[in-house]
Amino acid sequence: MKNQHLTIKELTEAVGGDTTPRMVRHYHTLGLLPQPPRSAGNYRLYSQQDVQQLRQIVALKQQGFQLSHIQQLLQSESGVNVEQTLITQLQQQYRTVIQQLTRLRQTATALEGVLGRDLNCQTIQAEAIAQLRLLEAKTQDGLEELEELWHSLDAETTAHPEAFQESLQRLLPDLSNRSEIEVDLLSKLVLACGDVSLIQFVRLSRGILGDRLQDAIAAARDALKRGCQVVGDVPTVVAALDQTRLAHLQCPIKTLIADPHITNAAEAEEAFWHDEQWKERLRQLPAGCILVIGYAPSVLMAACDLIEQGHLQPTLVIGMPIGFSHAPAAKRRLVRSGIPHITIEGTLGGGLLAAVALNALVESLLEKPNCHCYLTSLDLSEK
Repeated sequence: MKNQHLTIKELTEAVGGDTTPRMVRHYHTLGLLPQPPRSAGNYRLYSQQDVQQLRQIVALKQQGFQLSHIQQLLQSESGVNVEQTLITQLQQQYRTVIQQLTRLRQTATALEGVLGRDLNCQTIQAEAIAQLRLLEAKTQDGLEELEELWHSLDAETTAHPEAFQESLQRLLPDLSNRSEIEVDLLSKLVLACGDVSLIQFVRLSRGILGDRLQDAIAAARDALKRGCQVVGDVPTVVAALDQTRLAHLQCPIKTLIADPHITNAAEAEEAFWHDEQWKERLRQLPAGCILVIGYAPSVLMAACDLIEQGHLQPTLVIGMPIGFSHAPAAKRRLVRSGIPHITIEGTLGGGLLAAVALNALVESLLEKPNCHCYLTSLDLSEK
């Protein structure tokens, strides 16, 4: 059978995404892709192996790796020296990215300082914008002038309490495609950490898979109405739960790792990993409970294990543990589990955010028990 070769256009179409022939030619120049054989008409001819290698390059690039690092990752040679050199380079790239994030955070803070002003500050806001236009910050005098500007803006904050909702209206991204209850939940998460960008990383399960409800909000409201058990991973998370409202809903509260001396994620991780009683306690949680995990990644990973084995059947998992390798992995596994869930991608999270997520759902249920806005995208209103 004659081998089928692809043209450069067919190669990019096979890989998909935003891959272009120009990018492919650039990768040839850098040595990321080997130079292919050519036809009699001088056209580049690619194989399925080229398709696979280009897909690897595109995938790694989308994950944020620089092309120079991708080249080293794809090298066939391996060894301690090569790996250590690459690790050093990746550490340098990480520090550079953190510096860039710091500068972006400073920019965001400056913008929030102007855009986040409520109605009572609109006059001073307009004055600030006018002064910023005229500002000459190239000299020390200009920098002092800028400090005086922020000082005058800050002085206005003593005249009235902060109007959080007004500020959020100016700063939140477009959430018109989200339900009222979800917008309330996202807003409360932002107010709990002061970072509007958090919204881009929050993941709520939606919809139905076969006959199985996956929607986090619908599942939570149904379970809370039934008076389900609510389980927090550590005492700090449980302490942040809205005890009064949960008692009104007749939802019992339980602490998984019931050690009052645990005060941080590292201690929670060690306690769960080395003490079998907490793992057994997780296994014995009743079906239909809501599990709120804000500290230990291993708790979420173990919960996913038990869910996959059929030994744990929670109605909802709020999985927001802290960690730099295990936590992101555990969250990705939660998303794939098919269990209704609320999580935050990557390393972001924490006990306060996990508790705030549940508290927001509890509050919206009590204040708007007959609201069905979250069902519009599910077609569940008849079910």
